[in-house]
Amino acid sequence: MNYISLNDYKKAWVFRHQDAPVSEQDLALIKPMSHDRAAVLWSTMVSKEHDHPDFFDKTDWCGKEESFTETVRWEDAWEEGEALPPEAILAHLDWQANTTVYFCIARDNIIETSFDVFKRNWQNFMFLADGSLLLGKKRDAVAQFLENGDAKLGNKPA
Repeated sequence: MNYISLNDYKKAWVFRHQDAPVSEQDLALIKPMSHDRAAVLWSTMVSKEHDHPDFFDKTDWCGKEESFTETVRWEDAWEEGEALPPEAILAHLDWQANTTVYFCIARDNIIETSFDVFKRNWQNFMFLADGSLLLGKKRDAVAQFLENGDAKLGNKPA
């Protein structure tokens, strides 16, 4: 099984937060990966060595400064209740609405959805911003959401 039920996901509360309601249609499209599936994707797309963003180093593409070209604030828009992530993030990612995205929190904790579902519910995902990476399937652009309210924008190496 590649996914677990949102009802069984230990952090599902972020999608049921009363101040940021998620539609039933979108809840059905927010798919936490099983531990095994998440580990495979993490090892393939994020890091073979480290289990969490806190431990990235120069052996990981996401631990190298040159992988990121810009830092922007996400927290200000979040605090103001903006409906969409900051424009600089959207412009950098420049993905189609139906692009499959992976919100990578840790080796055993990845959520799959579509880019339009992520954008509509970005406020909820930011409760999980702890170095979390947003990656697009077959896309090079990446955003890393830091706990301090910044987002690092960059590209995965080819």
